[in-house]
Amino acid sequence: MSENWTERNIPSQRGRVAVVTGANTGLGYETARALAEHGATVVMAVRDVEKGKQAANRIAGDVTVQELDLSSLDSVRAAAATLHVTHPRIDLLINNAGVMYTPKLTTRDGFELQFGTNHLGHFALTGLLLDLILPVPGARVVTVSSTGHRIQAAIHFDDLQWERSYSRAGAYGQSKLANLMFTYELQRRLAARGTTPIAVAAHPGTANTELARNTPAWLRLPLGLLAPLLTQPPAMGALPTLRAATGPEVLGAQYYGPDGRAEARGYPRLVASSPASHDTDVQRRLWSVSETLTGVTFPV
Repeated sequence: MSENWTERNIPSQRGRVAVVTGANTGLGYETARALAEHGATVVMAVRDVEKGKQAANRIAGDVTVQELDLSSLDSVRAAAATLHVTHPRIDLLINNAGVMYTPKLTTRDGFELQFGTNHLGHFALTGLLLDLILPVPGARVVTVSSTGHRIQAAIHFDDLQWERSYSRAGAYGQSKLANLMFTYELQRRLAARGTTPIAVAAHPGTANTELARNTPAWLRLPLGLLAPLLTQPPAMGALPTLRAATGPEVLGAQYYGPDGRAEARGYPRLVASSPASHDTDVQRRLWSVSETLTGVTFPV
């Protein structure tokens, strides 16, 4: 294997089924494209079906589109039910979709939008699809986090939905910290069960995508001007996710990100997450709270 891991290192994915959330643009699109080009049957799970179809038409391979709005538990349940009918197995679940730095808004179920979409939506989707993943040798659940998980030193259980005060960055950081804690707790449960699937996390560094569209207006112009120096293209940002999803050397509970300074740019390698993300007591508490909020319990 070359020192710099690229799409050329992706093994054949022929015969594998991959579900990628948020796949109509940015990192999700590049992830779906690369997997399809390497032979996978790809389901692009997206909120806007028409945009999803347009994106799918640009990809060479076996690609379908599934409606999925992670800010609605009804939509998550409907998508999972459809996938049970259309696909008897899932080899890769890529929890990629997300929102960042949004104004204070709530999901259809009343959750703070970033926590509800980035964490609770993916938590529920994974739990509802896990029976299609558990029997599959070599299956993986890959959840996309962010260096932004370091913004929050803890999960604020006393005000989980940011009802008393709201910080765009703080709420985003909490959702990304939750992504990592979910991954580590899921891996522990899978390992205890003795099943072959693994749970892995990744982050894209600073990728130039639409995710930053909710950045405060006063920051958009300077960030736009500096983007070529500070960010990397979506195809590069997707590489840590692709390595986590396909690298034969990958182990459960590992975390992949860019190898450059501050993990902002570069080729994918193993990276470390914050000490807070490894607090097993908090991981278990978050899992229990997430099951209660979503009404989804896992078969592990």
